[in-house]
Order: sequence, then C-alpha cells, then structure tokens
Amino acid sequence: MTMWSASLEEIETMHTLKVLSLRLIPFILAVCVLIGSIAPPADAQRRYRRRHNPEAGKGKAAKRIGIGAAIGAGAGGLIGGRKGALIGAGAGAGAGTVYHVHKKRSWRRHHRR
Repeated sequence: MTMWSASLEEIETMHTLKVLSLRLIPFILAVCVLIGSIAPPADAQRRYRRRHNPEAGKGKAAKRIGIGAAIGAGAGGLIGGRKGALIGAGAGAGAGTVYHVHKKRSWRRHHRR
C-alpha cells in the first residue's frame, strides 16, 4: 500500500460528508432566501408608522389640570378662605385644561405630516 491510499472506512466517511454537504448547502441557501423575503425593508416600517403625540394623554391632562387646581385653591384660600379656595380650584382647573389643550395643539401644529 502506498502513502496515498485510504482505507475503506475513510472512503465511506468522505463520501458521507460529501453527500451531506451537497444536501446541506441548498437547504441553507433556501433558508436565507426565505428569511430575506419575509423581513420587510427598514424604510417600509417607518413609512406607515404613526407619530405619537407626547403632549397628549389622559395622565398628562390629569396632572396639568390637578396642578392648576391645586395652585388655584392655594391662592384662593390665602385670599378668601374656604369659599376663595373653591373658586380658585375651579379657576385653576380651567386654566390647567386650557394649558393642556394649548400644548397638545401646539405639538400637532409643529409636527404635521
């Protein structure tokens, strides 16, 4: 036997590896093509995304109206006692509402499509 001759087991192993690689390469290519066709392009995802107005929202509205009412009640209480606190709270809540609507519309006006 020469140095280049291979045993029967080595020949079978090489044949098995060759057959396996010939089946595996097309499978890997098919998977890559499938993944590439499923994933949309990055610009398509952004095109249909709707902008969220960070100035709008029930929580932000409640906070703004509540702060306005608290400041109004404090100022009214200092000026006119209990009755002044109630009137001040109503006026402060109204001012907080006006401020919230202004901020919401201002953001919308600056971020048109």
